[in-house]
Amino acid sequence: MSIDSSAASAATVPGSGDTAFDLVVRAERILTPDGIVAGEVGIRDGRVAVVEPRGSGLTGTETVELGAEEVMIPGLVDTHVHVNEPGRTEWEGFDSATRAAAAGGVTTLIDMPLNSIPPTVDVAALEEKKAVAAPQSHIDVGFWGGAIPGNKADLRPLHDAGVFGFKCFLLHSGVDEFPHLTADEMEEDMAELATFDGLMIVHAEDSTTIDGAPQPEGNAYERFLASRPREAENIAIAQVIERARRTGSRAHILHLSSSDALPMLAEAKRDGVRLTVETCPHYLTLLAEEIPAGGTAYKCCPPIREEANRELLWQGLEDGTIDFIVSDHSPSTVDLKHVETGDFGTAWGGVASLQLGLSLIWTEAKKRGIALERVVQWMSSNPARFAGLERKGRIEPGVDADFAVFSPEASQIIDVTRLHHRNQISPYDGRELVGEVSGTWVRGQKVDFQTPRGRLIRRGEA
Repeated sequence: MSIDSSAASAATVPGSGDTAFDLVVRAERILTPDGIVAGEVGIRDGRVAVVEPRGSGLTGTETVELGAEEVMIPGLVDTHVHVNEPGRTEWEGFDSATRAAAAGGVTTLIDMPLNSIPPTVDVAALEEKKAVAAPQSHIDVGFWGGAIPGNKADLRPLHDAGVFGFKCFLLHSGVDEFPHLTADEMEEDMAELATFDGLMIVHAEDSTTIDGAPQPEGNAYERFLASRPREAENIAIAQVIERARRTGSRAHILHLSSSDALPMLAEAKRDGVRLTVETCPHYLTLLAEEIPAGGTAYKCCPPIREEANRELLWQGLEDGTIDFIVSDHSPSTVDLKHVETGDFGTAWGGVASLQLGLSLIWTEAKKRGIALERVVQWMSSNPARFAGLERKGRIEPGVDADFAVFSPEASQIIDVTRLHHRNQISPYDGRELVGEVSGTWVRGQKVDFQTPRGRLIRRGEA
């Protein structure tokens, strides 16, 4: 990749009007809605103005020439990130999280409503979070609201304030300030959301099932896995489907781990239930059979399951039952992972992977003969569509000029000390991956990891 910042002439350019572009990108491989093409992209005022064939001679104030080994891809959209600021900024914050995202080709993230203090369960808390995010964000950032017992009256005001939807838990969330809903309470809130076409996103694990499962104490991963059985997910997902069917509300299943749930999810979609489903890199790349004793960096909820389960999740992606892939980046301080004792019962549950998602998924997809276009669809255009981000997730005229440069044949060894997220722990430390991001642009400006230029975005306005 080479960059030329010399001033361009004001020659007339096809489709450009009377002046040159702010930025022109030339590449042998540009991933567009029509597939990968050789072309030139003209960018003006932060948006894609034209996409022309290679050799069209577009001129710009700045020109980026990609090498033959590089692909221009639309910026990834990660709708499941726990930034944790304010309140738990020692876990993560908007500066570190958005730098990590940009380093992995993510140009838009939507922040979860919990693990920050206060949680985003009313407009005042949303405004507090926006105030700390605005001056620190290196990429575009939006926000989810939360649905907890007693805040039904806050849902419409939060919706009107621009949140993208509402997250609830069907069991203890892990933090006391964000209590969970019963299935009946979730249905009541779904009925409220249906009156203004709001969206409920659900951490679907059944608390009664987990209460009756073995306790997870100790350093054996098998014991932790048994403490969060597939049955807990399956029962909770069935409840979400039933309550969405009754109310007509839109519903979304977060971080699907249990492949057992795929048939009922597919059936619900065929029946017209307004349902979408995500999964995460850790469920698609890691295996329960390979997690070492005391490997608490791998702990997450729901848990990483066995190889056969993983392969069925990939099938669910390929047949469309699962709509997209997002990180569920849920970091904590290193001490909360209890690496010294390796006790899965007391360690914080969450995987830090915001910077690595594209390379993780591409490494596995490439082995399966899955094209890069499909991977980017799962990680960019599909989550953008899910969130109603009409100007994100693709490279075509009129959209925001959010893109990354990706080298799909490059290899890298992950060194956790070189990642941008705040706390240096990850189950991927030392892992060899294929594919690497070398640059990320948001609305036509390259992320330099020094000057935050991201914007806060609202539902329906991006």
